[in-house]
Amino acid sequence: MKVLVIGSGGREHALLWGLDQSKVVDALFCAPGNGGTSQIATNLPIDVVETDKLIQVVKEKGIDLTIVGPEVPLALGIVDEFRRAGLQIFGPTQKEAQLESSKSFTKDLLLKYDIPTAKAVTVDTIEDAKKALLDFSYPVVVKADGLCAGKGVIIAQNEEEAHDAIESILEGKRFGKEGQRILLEEFLQGYEVSLFCIASAGKLIPMQTAMDYKRIFEGDEGENTGGVGCISPNPKLSPAVEEKMLREVVPQIEKALMEEDLAFTGLLFIGFLVQDDVPYVLEFNTRFGDPETEALIPLLDSDLGEVFQKAMDQTLESKDLSYKEGVAMGVVLTAEGYPGTYRKGIELGDLKGFDEDIIIFHNGTAFHGEKWVSHGGRVLTFVTIQQTLEECREKLYKNLKNFRAEEIRYRKDIGL
Repeated sequence: MKVLVIGSGGREHALLWGLDQSKVVDALFCAPGNGGTSQIATNLPIDVVETDKLIQVVKEKGIDLTIVGPEVPLALGIVDEFRRAGLQIFGPTQKEAQLESSKSFTKDLLLKYDIPTAKAVTVDTIEDAKKALLDFSYPVVVKADGLCAGKGVIIAQNEEEAHDAIESILEGKRFGKEGQRILLEEFLQGYEVSLFCIASAGKLIPMQTAMDYKRIFEGDEGENTGGVGCISPNPKLSPAVEEKMLREVVPQIEKALMEEDLAFTGLLFIGFLVQDDVPYVLEFNTRFGDPETEALIPLLDSDLGEVFQKAMDQTLESKDLSYKEGVAMGVVLTAEGYPGTYRKGIELGDLKGFDEDIIIFHNGTAFHGEKWVSHGGRVLTFVTIQQTLEECREKLYKNLKNFRAEEIRYRKDIGL
């Protein structure tokens, strides 16, 4: 089987890394890819939104399956176009991708089917938003309705901050057209859990749970990012709450997707917030998350190529997913200034000399001549699997001490 992975980040590198070990995969391609993906796949210089070019290259190279990494091409309807061309692709149609591309669409679905979620209201004018605020206590969550790369959420501690957030999104165009509407949402106090489910024609087959670290600085301070650390399974999650998620909430979601004609074959990423041992659904993503994928894929003991094959054939079952013993943990290295302004082209050294049980995934790199250089805000993710979280921390941070590059930063409290 020939497989194309669309995207250029650590998530795509991790998927290719898993597929490279599959006995059913013969050739790998990545569009556009990065420095790391070029070591195990053929990079194709095609942007993720150039659907016509992607279809053409899939036909020319006889690619059997395409897997979409990022959310933007899904929201634009790449799956619809591939299917019209008679090509196999793993992901939701444009209609189904609204589960991620519109927070209000998902909130309406959750409320309609009595799936546990935070109280919320959708508004599109400053006047309506300020009126709606009267029904909320503080803190309150202000969300841009559309896709914002994980950065479209503001937690306002008081009325002044809430008004500032509303005005910055609706009037100041802080998130562009993705913020033409906003959600005001009840603030839930607890911990987050990421649950990936492989969706196969209406069935949701859960994978391991995970947690990620969003804030750029230690102690969960600073701005939100796309994620700067990850652990799988989620160490905060109790067996009782996990059972509730898997036995109660996931079947509710499955039923809702079936009844609303939203049952797709792809990846449904359920973001939970657990408060007082009750799992509330915060959001859906309709693709693999980043950096959670970098922890989940190394932990998977099954043949990833066969997993994708069975999902597409609609024969995938829970028993087809097995995992290695232990814990996977990843620390993301970022360019100084991220998630704001940062420099590209930072020299990264030869990326050698680390322990054998360290996996390095490339988020934003390029290989120039004989040098690895940065090419994004998130640059590399160092991952290891150990028996305990403490062993993961010890292993990763011992190796990271040997990584020396100017203007590269990482949090030192992942796993604490």
